[in-house]
Amino acid sequence: MTLRVFGDGPLGAIVVTAGAKGEVKGYVQEPHVDLIPEVAGKLPVGKAVGRGILYVTKDMGLGEPFTGSVELVSGEIGEDVAQYLLTSEQTPSVVALGVLVAPEGRVAASGGLIIQLFPGEEEGILTCLEQNLNKLPPVSALVNQGLTPEEIITEATGGLKVQYLEKTPVSFRCTCSRDRIKGILMAMGEAEIKKIMEEQGGAEVRCHFCGDYYTFKASELKNILLGL
Repeated sequence: MTLRVFGDGPLGAIVVTAGAKGEVKGYVQEPHVDLIPEVAGKLPVGKAVGRGILYVTKDMGLGEPFTGSVELVSGEIGEDVAQYLLTSEQTPSVVALGVLVAPEGRVAASGGLIIQLFPGEEEGILTCLEQNLNKLPPVSALVNQGLTPEEIITEATGGLKVQYLEKTPVSFRCTCSRDRIKGILMAMGEAEIKKIMEEQGGAEVRCHFCGDYYTFKASELKNILLGL
């Protein structure tokens, strides 16, 4: 699944991709924007994102990926994702996301949860859960207090009986490689590669997700041209 946020705020575009095995990667177009934390270390994310569109792309491996979109409600990512789920997938959901920033500017804790109803369930249950969440500290504060995911779920559900169907660890993992970058260069076509060689000699490509650089000398670009 890929989420792309295109807002008119100073952060620019935001892209996040997650796989079925818990691998996650993402980047912000303008990562060096200074955001002054508000009450209790909360970042003014809505102001930084601005107005725009949220695109959600799902690839279930069953053919062409499906992409839906919704106008940003507030720029607060949790609220925008909840709006997407309601309007594009007709799934009433409670979405809570949070990032706690320490006084020196580092991320102290971050976390999130999504609660959705099974078909046929009464939406009143979701309303009760939402009201319960509003009484709790932000998810990031609960993470910062050392609560486990299971303990946070217990707090969020107000003591309702919970059955865990599956647990998957989540971690950052970038899948970029020299071969992938070479494939991107090949896709640019002969004319564009020749232009790069004339203007720059070689090529240096930086991965937006992990920051790694890949350098291709002029001789390597020539070999790529021979393979077209």
